[in-house]
Amino acid sequence: SFLSFSKSFNFFVSLILIYGAIYFSVLFFTTLFHIPTAEAFDRKAQEVSSLQYFSKLITQVLDFDELTETVTDITTKVSNADASWIIWKENDDFVPIANNNIGFVDSDLINKFILRKVSWDDLNETTFLKLTGFDELIKVSKLYKALAVSPLKAHGKVKGLLVAIRKDETRFNEEDKNAIDTFSDYASVAIENSGLLEESIEKERLEKELDVAREIQKKILPETNPIYDGLEISSVFIPAFEVGGDFYDFFEISKTKLGFVIADVSGKGISAAFIMAEVKGIFESLSKIIESPKEILIKANDILKHTLDDKTFVSAVYGLIDIKRGQMKISRAGHCPVILLRNDIAQSVKPSGIGLGISEVDQFKEHLDEVIIELEENDTIVLYTDGITEAKNENLDDFGEKYFTELLLENRNKIADEISKKVIQEVTMFSHNHSQYDDITLVILKWKQKIKTDGDKKWQNSTHQL
Repeated sequence: SFLSFSKSFNFFVSLILIYGAIYFSVLFFTTLFHIPTAEAFDRKAQEVSSLQYFSKLITQVLDFDELTETVTDITTKVSNADASWIIWKENDDFVPIANNNIGFVDSDLINKFILRKVSWDDLNETTFLKLTGFDELIKVSKLYKALAVSPLKAHGKVKGLLVAIRKDETRFNEEDKNAIDTFSDYASVAIENSGLLEESIEKERLEKELDVAREIQKKILPETNPIYDGLEISSVFIPAFEVGGDFYDFFEISKTKLGFVIADVSGKGISAAFIMAEVKGIFESLSKIIESPKEILIKANDILKHTLDDKTFVSAVYGLIDIKRGQMKISRAGHCPVILLRNDIAQSVKPSGIGLGISEVDQFKEHLDEVIIELEENDTIVLYTDGITEAKNENLDDFGEKYFTELLLENRNKIADEISKKVIQEVTMFSHNHSQYDDITLVILKWKQKIKTDGDKKWQNSTHQL
């Protein structure tokens, strides 16, 4: 019986061993086939190293082109794709940039297919697309089978699409999706940082340019106003933040003659400031050899026509006061009218003339006039730039010539400095809820009957800058 028991036990043990061998064999092979291969290990290592590298790029200084090219290069490797590029939105156009292993013609064709299939603003994660049904696929130089599209976002808005594409039948899987999603998140941050850096550099450059322009503008404006017996002069200059092209100056022709100019250069910033400096030099030189305002503007136009580009011009008024005769001559080159306050009337003195630097000498000369004003007691001559009349309020209404003229008439009996002060006060109050876009320049000349014929001259501190 013991032998019988032993045989039964042995048989049972044998069955257990056989069953165990089969079970563990199945378990072994199942586990074996689920162990990552060397290729999978390499890919994971590539993903990790790429993300580490890109995390460093986020804090590094790279220009936009270099950064996007790095993005597409790493995308091709991380997703095991054959090619990669970015669809970038420029204004209303969608253009391929940073192409990696694919031509721009091919990527542009495929872009049309992608943009029909995905909603630009609503794309939140990587999406896989099949190129079946793409009619223009035959125009593409290589036969691509599958592609993956992932959004590149900044401030919650889609700025571009990261595209990876394959030629073989192997479709992108969930693992590819996770890798591309993670990488596009890193790429979005890096591209956003690059954009912020470029904006910061550009802002700093513009601020330095503005500082230079302000310094130039400050140096070319007169530090003092001349005073002659029988003549009051007030000048006010308020620069805009962006630096416009306003300019004014006074020229001592002789002891009994005073030249003056007010001008406005088209454009803003450093270029306008340099042109202002050039204009100052031109008028300063010409005023020493020519008395006629008309002839001075003709010569100035001849010079500026050869130095200014086609998009730039200068409007100006040049005048000459003869203290001894009580006479003023004025010519105008496309500038704001000169306002003459006499008794209770405001007259617009508007001799014809074209802006400097626009037309050739003959045409400019043909359209240029010179007027003579015989000055009377308490005559007030007002010269200004459009920074006053075009000052805006919060409703974008202009201060306007009508209100400006009414304001001058109301204050006509005051001294020149008080008239200037009142005008600037009203303009400031009118536009206090709207930023000052243009320079404000105001020059007021008030004629008094009592004069000294010897032209005795004094100088006072100017109020040219508030």
